Amino acid sequence: MDITDPDTLRNELYRKWDALGALGRIYLAKEGINAQMNVPEHQFERFREELDKDPKFAGVPFKVAVEDDGKSFLKLIIKVRKKIVADGLPDGTFDTSNVGKHLTAEEFNEAISKPGTIVVDMRNHYESEVGRFEGAICPDVDTFREELEQVSEMLKGKDERLLLRTVQNHCCITR
Repeated sequence: MDITDPDTLRNELYRKWDALGALGRIYLAKEGINAQMNVPEHQFERFREELDKDPKFAGVPFKVAVEDDGKSFLKLIIKVRKKIVADGLPDGTFDTSNVGKHLTAEEFNEAISKPGTIVVDMRNHYESEVGRFEGAICPDVDTFREELEQVSEMLKGKDERLLLRTVQNHCCITR
């Protein structure tokens, strides 16, 4: 996703989502959006339809959870940031539209069962201590910025045709 004017988009989204009664914490940058939010159940279909009308957001995968009180957030906050992911990479050195295929749990399990599959857990040290995929490469770092260099080093000598796919928010699978 490429957002040419995050400030303008921020204002547009705030007006629309506030009118729906949405609450949450959303970050916008030129490379995309990161959103954790609550949308009232009776407004969810309208919310989804509005997103799908915008080519930038059409087909964005959702992770939906239902809450009894629906109050994970107290207000709607949309902030513009220089970058969504603190990766340390200079702008222009990667293509934000070149993304992996979102895998369902079944697709992920099928992929990791294939011989030669390498799973790289891209969560930081603390997160991977909480839980990890069996046999996954887990970089021992505190930040995502440090992970890129370490994973690159760990994968040296592996098949150069490895394909990096995003799995959920934090994990990557290479084959």
